[in-house]
Amino acid sequence: MAKKVVGLVGSYRKGGTIDVAVDAVLDAAHEHGAETRKIYLIDQHIEYCHNCRACTQEAGPRRGKCVIEDDVAGILSELDSADAIVLGSPVNFYNITAVFRTFLERLSGTVYWPWGQPAPKVRSKELPRKAVLIASMAAPRFFMNIATGAPRALRTAANCLGARPVAKLWIGLAAQSMKPKVNESVLLRARKIGASL
Repeated sequence: MAKKVVGLVGSYRKGGTIDVAVDAVLDAAHEHGAETRKIYLIDQHIEYCHNCRACTQEAGPRRGKCVIEDDVAGILSELDSADAIVLGSPVNFYNITAVFRTFLERLSGTVYWPWGQPAPKVRSKELPRKAVLIASMAAPRFFMNIATGAPRALRTAANCLGARPVAKLWIGLAAQSMKPKVNESVLLRARKIGASL
């Protein structure tokens, strides 16, 4: 059982489908003894990656340091302290939200890519923590893998954060009303996932 679980919410709507699903996972993990924390990316100051590659120049297994001073270092510190992470984003225009993508681009320091080299090398292949991936979309759930880039983006984020995906929760038909209610079967699955962490 995880001792600490941190949820990262890439939705623009607090109390929306993703937020409620992440809460269900975290609540169940907490009930089974884990310390839990939730971070809303919309509440954080996250600058765009400058693509300067300064974070990729120094060799070694540790993530390279970004030159930008904003909230990303603090978010990464919180995620690094967890045994399990929950990554959630709705699908907006066929992929994760812009705020989640902005955060994802700031994870470039997980590779070593000095100038003059043709390709990057992963700094560490170790994945010491677990990850739960959650995404929602207006279309039916089965379109998630075949019509969006969200699954791959969330898996990439998990791997960059040193986590191996152990569960995924794809939620379809999430925009049937202005204020959708999350289906009880979805919440039950989310709670089972949280209890298993």
